[in-house]
Amino acid sequence: AAQARARQRALDVDFATVRAPISGRISDRRVDVGNLVSGDNNANATLLTTINALDPIYFTFDASEALFLKTQRERAAHAAPAHVQVRLQDEAAYRWQGKLDFTDNGIDPHSGTIRVRAVLANPDGFLTPGMFGNMRLAEGGSVKALLVPDDAVHPDQARKIVLTLDKDDTVVAKPVELGPMVGGLRVVRSGLSPSDRVVISNYQAAMTGAKVKPVRGSITLDAKAGATPTPGAEPASEPQAAQATLSH
Repeated sequence: AAQARARQRALDVDFATVRAPISGRISDRRVDVGNLVSGDNNANATLLTTINALDPIYFTFDASEALFLKTQRERAAHAAPAHVQVRLQDEAAYRWQGKLDFTDNGIDPHSGTIRVRAVLANPDGFLTPGMFGNMRLAEGGSVKALLVPDDAVHPDQARKIVLTLDKDDTVVAKPVELGPMVGGLRVVRSGLSPSDRVVISNYQAAMTGAKVKPVRGSITLDAKAGATPTPGAEPASEPQAAQATLSH
């Protein structure tokens, strides 16, 4: 009996040293040295502190069904995890690199989104759980597209139209199929050709069938201020991003 008690006390001493199963950044201690703690596996257990694993770190987000389908088709073609790029709130460029490692097993029918997770290397611990950022697919490639100011797109009952000028400088309305917003400009997927002249200002005077005296201009992309008709710049393109948060 004495030997059994001695072994029990030795086991209690071993249990007094708590080793973390993961490495990461530890929070402040919740219990001072000398206080009694409970190790019950229920609500009565004493919380000593919390540890967040930082390297690697997870980036979780809700992806749209369109983004999910794009990822699935690329995965079928390349048979490799899709690479992603992340931009934090105070950053202008997508400098953080990662890859998708988890996709949920179903799309939420109420929101049309699916939960997806990417894993990012974080050797210096700069990324912290709870940070908010934008994510985009790094393997989306480049696509030629026509971009116009969003103000140049007008509703016409159940369709969208863009006002253009024919060779006689007469206003002609063309129905278009729209894409996402990119840097303040609207992507036009179909309905326009590169040779079309689009009305980008003075929309009130540009009535369908009216003959006007056009003044040539161009469209510039400004991610902060939006698109404004100014002379001489070619539009750039940027993949559409999804917003998400980092977790440990």
